[in-house]
Amino acid sequence: MLSFFGGKDKSGGGAAGNARVSRHSSGWGQLLARMRNEESLRVLDIGPTSSTNINFITALGHSIYLANLVEDAAKREWMLAAEDGEAARFDVERFLAAHLNFSGRGFDVVLFWDTADYLPEELVGPVMERIHEVMAPGGEMLAMFHSPAKFGAEAAKAEFCRYHLTDTNAVDVQRAGEYPLLSHYSNRQIEGLLKLYKGFHFFLGKDNLREVVVTR
Repeated sequence: MLSFFGGKDKSGGGAAGNARVSRHSSGWGQLLARMRNEESLRVLDIGPTSSTNINFITALGHSIYLANLVEDAAKREWMLAAEDGEAARFDVERFLAAHLNFSGRGFDVVLFWDTADYLPEELVGPVMERIHEVMAPGGEMLAMFHSPAKFGAEAAKAEFCRYHLTDTNAVDVQRAGEYPLLSHYSNRQIEGLLKLYKGFHFFLGKDNLREVVVTR
């Protein structure tokens, strides 16, 4: 599901009943500084709908576009039937056309969160390439990656989270469902996923999440 909110529109999605936990985010702190100093930015928030984020971004005078890729990618409708002894595979092109078609919009800020770890592996590279295509030169993206130590028995029951923005260098984390962690990436593999971008900076977290701020 994709939705667009512009100007200072205050509409948004419903809130979940789970408690929010504050998490320090150096990456968000960096993007927040930019959003306070620049006007009329276009923001792409890739994650479960957060009315907090919609209100926060639009109150700053920016526009926000939403895409919940993890929830949509988990649906069986995107799997192509196996043929000639080959394994079933994800219909990458149809998914990109349905969920990452921005009708010519370009984005200055992308909040990718930890989306990559929950997507089918064959979809991650094409998603990163499509986001690169729609980001404006000099645009920035915040991405998070779970530590390989997170994987194992607990990966199948990982808590998928919604990230709520705040006016500090912290985000509020709230459980938004259960989806398995499908992939994990070393720093070198992350650099490979980001090879099209101009540069990136890693921030080490204390909770098995690595943050990366990426520049187009």
